[in-house]
Amino acid sequence: MAWIALLIAGICEVGAVYSMNRAAHKKVDGYIFMIVFFGASLALLSYAMRTIPMGTAYAIWTGVGTAGATIMGMLLFNEAKDWRRFLFIGIIIASVVGLKLVG
Repeated sequence: MAWIALLIAGICEVGAVYSMNRAAHKKVDGYIFMIVFFGASLALLSYAMRTIPMGTAYAIWTGVGTAGATIMGMLLFNEAKDWRRFLFIGIIIASVVGLKLVG
């Protein structure tokens, strides 16, 4: 259950980044959703860290958030879709899987 909570925490992190982008463009709902998503993300990360080692949990949480936010930027905000970005997202995902296998 902790691993599922950790994955959802990473997804909430992506939602928070999206909301942060809305807040940066003076959208009031962005501030509200940013607080909700960051709160949920941190609560789920805290729950997951009860059974998953701190270093592993934090690395996976940030990896899911980083990869998710980068993919979201490419899909929704027309950010560059360079092959090197996909390569490094793949490395992040491989690292997350590796941490799961050894953790």
